[in-house]
Amino acid sequence: MSEIQLNDMPKLGFGLMRLPEKNGVIDHEHVCRMVDLYMNAGMNYFDTAYVYHGGKSEVAAREAIVKRYPRDSFMLATKLPAWEMRSAADADRLFNEQLERAGVDYFDFYLLHSAEDGSNYDTYVKYDCFDWGMQRKAEGKIRHFGFSYHGSPELLIEILDEHPEVEFVQIQLNYLDRTNPVVRSQELYEILKDRNIPIIVMEPVRGGMLANMDPALEKKFKDRQPGKSVASWALRFVGSLPGVMTILSGMSNTEQMEDNINTFKDFEPLADDEFKIIDEVTQDILSMPQIGCTACRYCCDGCPENIVIPDVFRTINTLRRYPDDWRSKNFYSGLIQRSGKASDCIGCGQCERVCPQHLPVIDLMKEAAGILDRA
Repeated sequence: MSEIQLNDMPKLGFGLMRLPEKNGVIDHEHVCRMVDLYMNAGMNYFDTAYVYHGGKSEVAAREAIVKRYPRDSFMLATKLPAWEMRSAADADRLFNEQLERAGVDYFDFYLLHSAEDGSNYDTYVKYDCFDWGMQRKAEGKIRHFGFSYHGSPELLIEILDEHPEVEFVQIQLNYLDRTNPVVRSQELYEILKDRNIPIIVMEPVRGGMLANMDPALEKKFKDRQPGKSVASWALRFVGSLPGVMTILSGMSNTEQMEDNINTFKDFEPLADDEFKIIDEVTQDILSMPQIGCTACRYCCDGCPENIVIPDVFRTINTLRRYPDDWRSKNFYSGLIQRSGKASDCIGCGQCERVCPQHLPVIDLMKEAAGILDRA
């Protein structure tokens, strides 16, 4: 990737994984308003994937971005899903379907989705997907080739040693996951920084967890920066790190968009005392037992009982902090009117196989059932 390209990258990327919905479908008009705000702020990097919004995110990108803006005015990224592949030929089949969905002739950035220890990485190796990606790049159908990553530092080193052609890597990185023994984001970050490989960050606000927190923790931020949102601290933390090229935020409404634009419009790196506040808040959060779900919703599409697992976990996390919060129980009561209950879980393990956070979902659902579904 050229230095000019790196300099042209906006610090804030628009992740199209959590788009606003109305009556169960993507709210096109709302998405268009968000896109316009983002583009008018001089930012232009959009990230989608084959599986986001049940396959509708790439189509939303076509309708809200591709049809409404000149092709050279924005950058569009999407990803190849290993779990949809049964043969080498599937790479071209899926890629051509993505081009059609998005209404483009090429993708500016293309990623192998969630290359990690186990089946996903094994699939990419089995079907020579790294070579395939470079062939598509040579044809001009991909401008820049890389992968998103949820695996171990050991495998990351192996991949980078075997594939020096990789131009960038996308990792989960936020202040809470620095010492997470499963995510190990600080180790991943250091590996990429030491090799001068541009980093795209996902989950900087950890699925919204670092945007809404205990009032006592929020006060620590507000005392130092009264006019800044809690979410802005998480974004500024990641944006202050050397080697970070773009930070993806899966924004769901115009308010989040406006707040994030304000954070990056006149970006201020964290001061030393602000890093200390971040460290204090991190320790306070880690002292509270929380389910580390980022609400990516990969677990939802294949659930045979139609359980909206992230929303169940959201309820449990709130109750762990606020045991007497009646609103959480009301939220769950409404949730199970349109989806399965926690106690409906049959323990098939589909959710655990696709969870980027490697959560013990089956055991957690048993805990949730005992709290939420007892008579």
